Amino acid sequence: MQLPSPLDLALLRQAIALSAESRHKGRHPFAALVADENGEVIAVAGNNSMPPQGDPTQHAELAAAALAARALPPERLARCTLYSSAEPCCMCAGAIYWCNIGRVVYGLSEQRLLELTGAHPENPTLSLPCRQVFASGQRTVEVLGPLLEDEAAQPHQGFWNTGDQG
Repeated sequence: MQLPSPLDLALLRQAIALSAESRHKGRHPFAALVADENGEVIAVAGNNSMPPQGDPTQHAELAAAALAARALPPERLARCTLYSSAEPCCMCAGAIYWCNIGRVVYGLSEQRLLELTGAHPENPTLSLPCRQVFASGQRTVEVLGPLLEDEAAQPHQGFWNTGDQG
C-alpha cells in the first residue's frame, strides 16, 4: 500500500474536523472533501441523510463528489482525491467512480464504524468495501485507508449509543 503524504494527512484531518462540525450541527458525524492534485479544495460536504428532514442519499462523499463534478471536467477529476472521515459506502463509491474521481483517502473503516454504531437504525451497515466496488469497474480508483482511525472515531463517540446527537 502506498503511504499517505503529509498533504494527505492534513486534508484527511480537515475532513475529520468537518465531521465533528456535522455532528455539532445535529447531523450524522460524517464529512468529505475533494481536492485537486495540488491540494486545493474543490468541494466540501457534510452528511445530510439524518431524518426527518434529511435525504438518505445525501451522504457526505456523494454530495462532495457531485459538487466537484459540477466544478471540474472529468479529466481534471481523474487527478483529484476525495478525502472522507469514513470509508465510502457502496453508494458513495459508485458516485466517486461515476464522477471520475481518481483517488480516495479515508479515515474510519466500515468495520470500525460498525463497532461504534452497532445496530443503530439510522446507520445500517452495508458491508461492501469501497475497494471491492472500485475493483468491479473498468478504470482504477486508488484507495488509501483506513488512516487516523482513532482521530476519525472521535466525532462518533457517544453519538450512536446514547441518543446524544447534538
